[in-house]
Amino acid sequence: MQQRSTLHFAAVMLLTALLAAPCAARTKMRSPNGRLTMTTEADGLRLHCNGQPVLDITRMGYDSEWSATPELKANGRVTADYRMLSGKRQHCTNRANEYIAKLSPRLTLRLRLYDDGLAFRYELCGLAHECVTPEYTTYHIAEGTQRWMMPWSDGYEGFYAPATTCADGRWAFPALLQPAEGTFVLLTEAGIERHRSAASMHNKGEDFNVVADRNELLLTGDWSSPWRVAIVGSLADVVESTLVTDVAPACRLTDTSWIEPGVVSWVYWAYNHGSNDYNIIKQYVDLAATLHLPYVLIDAEWDEMRDGKTIEDAVRYARERGVRPLIWYNSCMGWINGAPGPKFRLNVPEKREREFAWCDSIGVAGVKIDFFGGDDVRNMNYCIDLLECAARHHLTVNFHGATVPRGWQRTYPNLMSTEGVYGAEWYNNVPTFTTRAAAHNATLPFTRNVIGPMDYTPCAFSDSQHPHITTHAHELALTVLYESGLQHLADRPESLLAQPQQVQDFFSNLPAAWDETRLVSGYPGRDVVMARRSGTTWYVAGINGTEQPLDLDLTGLKKTLRAKKSAQCQLFLDADEDRAWQLRTATVADLTTIHMRARGGFVIVIRQ
Repeated sequence: MQQRSTLHFAAVMLLTALLAAPCAARTKMRSPNGRLTMTTEADGLRLHCNGQPVLDITRMGYDSEWSATPELKANGRVTADYRMLSGKRQHCTNRANEYIAKLSPRLTLRLRLYDDGLAFRYELCGLAHECVTPEYTTYHIAEGTQRWMMPWSDGYEGFYAPATTCADGRWAFPALLQPAEGTFVLLTEAGIERHRSAASMHNKGEDFNVVADRNELLLTGDWSSPWRVAIVGSLADVVESTLVTDVAPACRLTDTSWIEPGVVSWVYWAYNHGSNDYNIIKQYVDLAATLHLPYVLIDAEWDEMRDGKTIEDAVRYARERGVRPLIWYNSCMGWINGAPGPKFRLNVPEKREREFAWCDSIGVAGVKIDFFGGDDVRNMNYCIDLLECAARHHLTVNFHGATVPRGWQRTYPNLMSTEGVYGAEWYNNVPTFTTRAAAHNATLPFTRNVIGPMDYTPCAFSDSQHPHITTHAHELALTVLYESGLQHLADRPESLLAQPQQVQDFFSNLPAAWDETRLVSGYPGRDVVMARRSGTTWYVAGINGTEQPLDLDLTGLKKTLRAKKSAQCQLFLDADEDRAWQLRTATVADLTTIHMRARGGFVIVIRQ
């Protein structure tokens, strides 16, 4: 039996080496526009924004001893320039100054200072059947720093709260910090490739250590860690940043012409077991056809369809009405016993190829794959296998019960959405969401949705098992505030079709991919106003996360959006307690103040 060896990396602490090195090794690092700088300090590396310290990294490297004295050297300019098929921006550009530190003969630190943040990773060479030892990267977050963090769980479903402790000290990415007035830092990671696990943060007091999930693979050749990412600046800088995809590997699909973002009618919110009932599926197909939605999702248990019908019958019914069907699978990596099916159809490569080929042959447009088992290397490799196999058969992918986005949406653009969020389906499960949803909804644009598509399944005007207390305009606004290449509408057909024709037309025209995104105003948990552009049309959406009415000044909106005063606007506003809607038209010049009820919202569509 071949004996496993354990790789011992250099650089327990980068600081010691930098301070021991010649003066040149202590070069002050800066972003291209000079707004961000990084220096060596007595307690580690310190990141500054406009001269103000915003993040301390007190340890770097891996578990081992070292003897070499590394020198930090400038390594030129790095430029990102690419296009996305879905997301917050179609054309993405960014630039960084890159620096290299040789920590040992086999270990290199590659660090980039972008205009909107920091990214760094570790690179190894010459591995010979070795496994990775624990990483030492540590962020020091001082007690009292305002923060929005979520305790880790394998499905990333929880509230982002300003807490400083959790039961096991394990925190999920992303994590939003406010180290100074008007300045924010969002910590996450990006660039998960094969043979890497995803990471979380474990804290002891004020020290938050980046800990990769289980990875016992024996590696040979070259290997690099995922990128450790800190997006830095104003809330607008954070929300509008594409840094997660900027550092991710470029698109690996040679043909993407078949990938189309779109809005989806979705059965599960109203009927947990509706996908085993052909007649209920027909209602959601008919809803999609009536509202001109491109997709319908046939969720779990379609393999147990009743009344002599099969999934082929449901797919055929959808396609005959011009609706493209998506179907659900159990990944069989997490919840298996007692979980719905179909099961065990995707785990073995030969079965997966056969299953996806069958999907393609009967006209299925995409797959939703659920119930993964965490962030370890086995789950990460499996996700990549699924994405690559699905692409070969022209299937879009939506991961549920899975990890949050870390850049795969650029590398594999058939990944249209990922759950990884405490979303509207929880009205089915517990009463907690009813009272906390408004503030939670006003936090997600600044946290989870920053890093990639989020399948929250928004917009419910009626109630599920547990009622909601947000207004109709609040719910409608979520369809714009939340970016997702497949935007699943939660509500029942009869509820959506009972709305005014203007609201129905809004759904018919709603984009699921955006050319540009702007944060207009807001603060986590309190309120948010976001503007997204599709072609020449701007969608401006806002919600109130508080229990008090809010009046918003919109006089600067024309300048922000570069909109003409005479541009026509359609407004979807809250009425009073007795009426759900206030619907009217105006010009941009008329937009001065918007009143939002407690837990309310609004949408403005500006056509130029």
